[in-house]
Amino acid sequence: MYLILKRFFDFLSALFALLILSPLLIPIVIGLKLTGEGYIWYLQERVGHKNKLFNILKFATMLKNSPNMAGGIITTKKDPRITPMGGFLRKSKINELPQLINILKGDMSVVGPRPVMQKSFNAYPDDVKKVIYNVPPGLTGIGSIIFRDEEELISQIKDQGGDTWDFYINKIYPFKGKVEQWYQQNQSFLTDLKIIILTAWVILSPESELVYKWFPGLPKREF
Repeated sequence: MYLILKRFFDFLSALFALLILSPLLIPIVIGLKLTGEGYIWYLQERVGHKNKLFNILKFATMLKNSPNMAGGIITTKKDPRITPMGGFLRKSKINELPQLINILKGDMSVVGPRPVMQKSFNAYPDDVKKVIYNVPPGLTGIGSIIFRDEEELISQIKDQGGDTWDFYINKIYPFKGKVEQWYQQNQSFLTDLKIIILTAWVILSPESELVYKWFPGLPKREF
């Protein structure tokens, strides 16, 4: 029953959000058309529910040929491949809003583990790969809140001469797996509501540790 009601809530909330946010989204579409390389949408294959692939939709924030340029699939805070509007869209998370369409289609939920590319999925530990997408991927999730500073963290590793991909494989992905397993064990409408509120809160207050006060049993990040 929870999953049926959640899907109903996802559809209604995504439809309502698109209607309410349209005055914001239309100027962004125009701005993207007039800046950077002039393209608006970014479509990319991601791993979704039950490990099935789907195409995720975002506002374009990087150069078209970014995956084939220095840096590959890893994006740092001051990445030179980010377009003029891209930095703002990424920091504010507005670039993710087109995924409301993915939610309407049923590819995603409002709350769940963030969908990743196949290469990133393959880097998860085997025990995580078996369970992380037993629930639909989300527009936001507990991992998104804890790793809200992911680009800054990766930038620091790069600046220190470290191997960023090794850091993902041995630090970020195993821990993301733990917190998403925690979510599956504790999912409820109240948990989802708290995650939605916290997502907005950490955009305004990135240093906040409120997530650990609201979820005392959540595995705590130590890096």
